[in-house]
Amino acid sequence: MQDRERDGYLLTTDPGRVDVDRLHRWLSQDAYWALDRTREVVLLTLQGSRSYAVLRDGELVAFARVVTDGATFAWVCDVYVDPAHRGHGLATWVVDSLAEDLTRDGVQRIVLMTREAHALYRRSGFVPVEGSARWMQLDRDAPPG
Repeated sequence: MQDRERDGYLLTTDPGRVDVDRLHRWLSQDAYWALDRTREVVLLTLQGSRSYAVLRDGELVAFARVVTDGATFAWVCDVYVDPAHRGHGLATWVVDSLAEDLTRDGVQRIVLMTREAHALYRRSGFVPVEGSARWMQLDRDAPPG
């Protein structure tokens, strides 16, 4: 993916642009799904994933990552927006962008898990996985409706 710009924000997939200390602080102290995650684990997750970082004036303000085989399946995780930058559509922008990139690569099924952000992911086309309160998917093979 090429870098994208919008309203003074830059979306990049360059893992070298991720402020690991800031990301670790967000995840380990504020993200209910990753509380107490160590910095070492954050580094390992970055090495095994595609990173989507949103920057404002060079500072990391939002993040998501994707674990994928690059052909059929992807899992979106660690979607986080700095509280000072929430309400600007950054999470939707990141999720839409990564879904677009994955679809262009031929990935047909993209999943994620959420406890409370279902409405956010619905905006990007995700639907609940039948029988699950937390899992959602974007299935390009599924019939519409």
